[in-house]
Amino acid sequence: MSSITVGVREARLSLSKLLKQVRKGKRVIITDRGEPIGKIVPIGKEDLSPEDLLKSIEEKGIVQQRDKKRLKIPRPVRISHKIDLQLMLQEDRGRL
Repeated sequence: MSSITVGVREARLSLSKLLKQVRKGKRVIITDRGEPIGKIVPIGKEDLSPEDLLKSIEEKGIVQQRDKKRLKIPRPVRISHKIDLQLMLQEDRGRL
């Protein structure tokens, strides 16, 4: 991925031009007095929420909704502590 380096002042003055470059796949590195402090990068598909990803592929015509009601996609459940998933599945299936 190619990149463009700009100072804070230039970034403020030409943000819309820089965003056009980001849409084209370029990365923008923002510097303050020559020191890199941040970057603007294109959003990848892995960065989109399931709802946004579905909306994106609907707009491209890859998929279509069957009815007018918007389906809610449940968020993934995050497990904060280590558990034995195999044991959990066996319990759920009544095999213990």
